[in-house]
Amino acid sequence: MTSSGGASVGRVDRVRCGWGDSSPEYQRYHDEEWGFPLRGDDALFERLTLEAFQSGLSWITILRKRPAFRAAFAGFSIDAVAEFTPDDEARLMADAGIVRNRAKIAAAVRNARAAQQVPEGLSDLLWSFAPTAPRPRPATLADVPATSPESTAMAKELKRRGFVFVGPTTAYALMQATGMVDDHVATCFRATP
Repeated sequence: MTSSGGASVGRVDRVRCGWGDSSPEYQRYHDEEWGFPLRGDDALFERLTLEAFQSGLSWITILRKRPAFRAAFAGFSIDAVAEFTPDDEARLMADAGIVRNRAKIAAAVRNARAAQQVPEGLSDLLWSFAPTAPRPRPATLADVPATSPESTAMAKELKRRGFVFVGPTTAYALMQATGMVDDHVATCFRATP
């Protein structure tokens, strides 16, 4: 049941962002992961890669395939993925457990190699774009932006450093997912004052 604030009431009587109750996977992701600050080069590489794979698809598809993605991409170890060969890419194209998109698979390998070249580390680079000024909490889902000046700057810098499949919308989704921004709607139990 959705309230007028863009939030919904789940099975455990928690008011969530409207999308947070549409499936058990979304409920867990909303309650335990989305918007929590996440650091670490490999952890952020995983999120960056999954956000790129999500482009043009539903996020639920990615969530449901996440265990297979982790297995296929060596736990998202930057160093391991950077060593993938054309044979590995062919193996991934044959893996029905993941999204089989040749350009996105090649992007993951290329991005791992680009991440190896970031002197300050991928985590520090990405977090350098987190907004520092307070932002108004979205009242409803309609108030949640798809991009921000910070996500646009992040995407531009990542592209400058050789990353691909990282436009401003993907960068903003990464910022939301990893707690760089907090877009839980005002009525959500996860909204912090």
